[in-house]
Amino acid sequence: MLAVIIFCGLSVLLVLGKILRTSLSIFQRLYLPSSVIGGLLGLFIISVFHEYIPAEWINNTKKLPGFLINVIFATLFLGVTTPKFKEIFKIALPQLCLGQIMAWGQYVLGLGLSGLLLVKLFGVPEAFGNLLEIGFQGGHGTVGGMTESFLAYKWADGAALGYTVATGGMIIGIVIGMVLVNWALKKGFVKEVRTFAMRNHNERIGVYKKDEQPSAGVQTVFSDSIDSLALHLALVGVSILIGFGMLKFFQWGEVALLPDCKTRIFKGFPLFPLCMIGGVILQIFASRVKIDRLIDHRQMSRISGAALDYLVVSAVATIQISVVAKNWLPLLILIVAGAVFSVACVIFIAPRLFKEAWFERAIADFGQATGVTATGLMLLRTVDPENKTVAASSFGYKQLIHEPFMGGGLWTALALPLVFTMGWLPVWIFCSAMLILWSIIAVIIIRKNR
Repeated sequence: MLAVIIFCGLSVLLVLGKILRTSLSIFQRLYLPSSVIGGLLGLFIISVFHEYIPAEWINNTKKLPGFLINVIFATLFLGVTTPKFKEIFKIALPQLCLGQIMAWGQYVLGLGLSGLLLVKLFGVPEAFGNLLEIGFQGGHGTVGGMTESFLAYKWADGAALGYTVATGGMIIGIVIGMVLVNWALKKGFVKEVRTFAMRNHNERIGVYKKDEQPSAGVQTVFSDSIDSLALHLALVGVSILIGFGMLKFFQWGEVALLPDCKTRIFKGFPLFPLCMIGGVILQIFASRVKIDRLIDHRQMSRISGAALDYLVVSAVATIQISVVAKNWLPLLILIVAGAVFSVACVIFIAPRLFKEAWFERAIADFGQATGVTATGLMLLRTVDPENKTVAASSFGYKQLIHEPFMGGGLWTALALPLVFTMGWLPVWIFCSAMLILWSIIAVIIIRKNR
């Protein structure tokens, strides 16, 4: 019965979020997703009527993002025919360079601010600085996936703070992103812009016309054998199982190899990055035995999209206002610093790094580095609606290399346990070294562009 109540409650919030976005132009102009609007509505309801809502409902809803992020990461590479690494690297290197500078820079900025300033002034944990990359690059899903890590290292407030950074990052990505788009339009950096005023009614409310509704995927099997959607969900489950097996193996191996070591990195290591690897392993296996035609990436994208919407609405609705209120000033400092750094990367680095379509490519990375990948794609579609530039392919190829490590990838998952076990300074030094490395690569690319 509890599962039914939670599912129905979140479904109502999503529907109400869509109705509000369709009805109020302010939400349309801000390009806020219905899941964020529904989540904020849920947060208001829970805050006002907290005494009348059973704590069991709220506590179990908080657990949902941690599960759903596994689904999202498991689908990333299922049904994808990955081109050769050499081809990806050649096309995506400048884009990857900007993405890596933004990601490592967020660690250097976040951990540096936290270790040198925020810990002393506000008494926050050293890992407070990790929230900038986790929330901005990773988003609500990554925060949800890191919840077990927060709990393992006795920082339960980390999840609420992370969701706040993720919500702030998404809003910053959309609002400041559109400000940058209008700035680029006035400067003449972009030509093919579809501003809010240029969009038709259906585009503004986010509803396709009946004769323009795109396909959500293809059925790869006959339904009398197994429903195609059920098969794709089952493959997601298998990918998660592979990831779970890998995590348990790493935990067992760490104890077996280092029985006397008191520091356990894999004790608080999240599951979701390994689910992504599980999906890659399953896709490779399907390709080798020539059954990869049974996996349709568009269906996987719809499963991922649905999981993300439910993840965001549940994550935002259950943010602990008391925790946020207690840490509002260090949160504000962290978020503002992250926003300024990201804007600086777009304005000062991108024009020199990219030979062509510099703004289109930069705004996609800006959206992804402050919100989520979907925010980056939305901003890219605004400045390049018909994909006339190389930005879309460059950004897509870059994600194939970038996502496995940053923005919810392996390093994001590993950095938090390392800060808790080793302290912020060694991790900050490593991140600084990586930032310097990618900055050197950027300089080399810039010199070649001259």
